Parts: sequence; structure tokens; C-alpha cells
Amino acid sequence: MPTYDYQCQDCGHTFEVFQNMTARKLRKCPRCGGKLKRLLGTGAGIIFKGSGFYATDYRSPSYREGEKKEKSKSTSKASSESTSSKKEGKAAPAPESSGKSASKSE
Repeated sequence: MPTYDYQCQDCGHTFEVFQNMTARKLRKCPRCGGKLKRLLGTGAGIIFKGSGFYATDYRSPSYREGEKKEKSKSTSKASSESTSSKKEGKAAPAPESSGKSASKSE
């Protein structure tokens, strides 16, 4: 339910009322009985608290376990490949330069 702001046109009293959207507007000031005007509100402000809100925050526990296993497999595979290339002393072959340009002029 939204909160509506009202202001009395006679005494200037301003107040908020928590009412249903289908409820009628208030007409009389609670302080002096004068005519009320409903003010335009800015709407509700949304405040996100916490470390973050991601699509994965609300996944099932079984999905999270599978994701952890997948990550551990990929990290262990990558680390084993890097250690094996260091042990063998292999380096990426350097490109050969023959001094010729790659484009032909005709």
C-alpha cells in the first residue's frame, strides 16, 4: 500500500497517510477541518543492502554444488597445464620473419 502526502489549504498542515490505492482521498484536515489537497509523491525509494544482487543469489543448492565442482575442475586443469609446460621448458614458437612483406603489389 502506498503512502500519500496531504496538505491542508487552510492551515498548511502537511502529513502522510498510509492507504490503499482504491481508498478515497481524504477531504478534511485532522487538525482544523479545512479542505485537503493530495500532493504528488516521488514514489518509494528502493534501497539495496548487502554485497550484491545477482541472478545466481537465489539458485538451488544442487546448482551451486555443480558450479563449484565445475570451477574446481577448470582451475585444476589450467594449473596442471601451466606446471607441465614449465617442467618441460617448452615455449611458444616465435614467428619467423623472412623479410618479405605479406602483401603483393601488382
